Amino acid sequence: MENYWPTAGDKPNATRHDIDHSKWYSKVHKVVLSKTMNGAVLPNTTIISDNLSSRINEIKRSGNGGKDILLFGSPSATHSLMQLNLIDGYWLFVNPIILGHGIPLFEGFKDKIKLSLLNTRPFSCGVTELNYIVA
Repeated sequence: MENYWPTAGDKPNATRHDIDHSKWYSKVHKVVLSKTMNGAVLPNTTIISDNLSSRINEIKRSGNGGKDILLFGSPSATHSLMQLNLIDGYWLFVNPIILGHGIPLFEGFKDKIKLSLLNTRPFSCGVTELNYIVA
């Protein structure tokens, strides 16, 4: 993400989405879960390499300015956070494509998590957003 989003909105063929997301990305504080980036310094970024539960709970307790912590596209990070019961809600996007393979979001997770649907939103491209809160 760091290689693309900071300058994506500056490209001559940038879409409105790229411009808006690039601006958002540059302003938002990012939390990166990585065992290989320990010690790296990135602007407006906290890198968590160990003590995942205590570090995430510390961010939650700090108030985080009343903002949500969003997790983008990492099944392994999602699995770790699920195992530690650190996810409060899920925004799932159903794409009208059948891939046949990939990394399942809930693979290997043995516990049942009850969810309550908050809302759905269809997009003109065929994608449907499902927004759930952990019940």
